[in-house]
Amino acid sequence: MIDNENSPVLNVNEAMPAYDVRYTYDDYVQWDDDIRRELIDGVPYLMASPSWRHQEIITNLIIQFGNFLEGKPCKVLAAPLDVRLNADTLDNIVVQPDLIIICDLSIRTDAGCKGVPDMVVEILSPSTAHYDKTTKFDVYQKAGVREYWIIDPKEEILAVHILNDGNYITHAYTKKDTVPVHVLEGCVINLNKVFEE
Repeated sequence: MIDNENSPVLNVNEAMPAYDVRYTYDDYVQWDDDIRRELIDGVPYLMASPSWRHQEIITNLIIQFGNFLEGKPCKVLAAPLDVRLNADTLDNIVVQPDLIIICDLSIRTDAGCKGVPDMVVEILSPSTAHYDKTTKFDVYQKAGVREYWIIDPKEEILAVHILNDGNYITHAYTKKDTVPVHVLEGCVINLNKVFEE
């Protein structure tokens, strides 16, 4: 989630990062200003607080994923959590997806994860829709996130992007559907329960 204009953080004082400078994770962790942000190709983006509806959907998803994953090696985690997608190279991408599934627990860190999750879920808001569908779509695809879900709470639809030969193949689902989770064999998510209020 970012600000309404999808604009990077502006340099309003010395403590804030500047737009025309590229940053890394080392810079990111030094910004002790209680402002939530993401870092995409070294550019910081502000994150807005989630809505009540957003949090309802995340909670409903965590319940279903958590029930399926009980006793299994994969974990489901929700934001805020730093995900460093290119930590082994430039280390200039830090995202905070709404929800992630990690099966390789060796990428866990105290602050989040240092590597690519198996699955990422983002929930759209008016201020993040374009960002999640374009910028983050490209970032997740390039990083190799195997499954990327984009949930539209207003329309109550889900776009599932499955990585195939480096590109996402998209499937669309509505509230009436049950959705197979490709990275978790045997896991099916009931969208009616996800969108339940």
